Amino acid sequence: MRAHRWILAAALALSLGTAMAATAMADELQMPSSDSASADRPARGLTMDKVEAKFGAPSRRVPAVGEPPITRWEYPGFVVFFERDRVIHAVATG
Repeated sequence: MRAHRWILAAALALSLGTAMAATAMADELQMPSSDSASADRPARGLTMDKVEAKFGAPSRRVPAVGEPPITRWEYPGFVVFFERDRVIHAVATG
């Protein structure tokens, strides 16, 4: 009976060790730093005038929709979203 308990305990320890080792392995996703990624796009809060002065005229202006009005300007490499006349988000495009 003792041998049976010892085998059961060893099997349990082995399976727990294997499970813990499996969960400890993970892939690591490398992301660019937010400073370098956002440096080439308009910052939140900038006005439309300041965005155009810094980045030039957009290649496409999508008219405002909704309330509050949301406008989209498209540039090569990123898109800028405005609420009224202020940047709320700038997104890199592929």
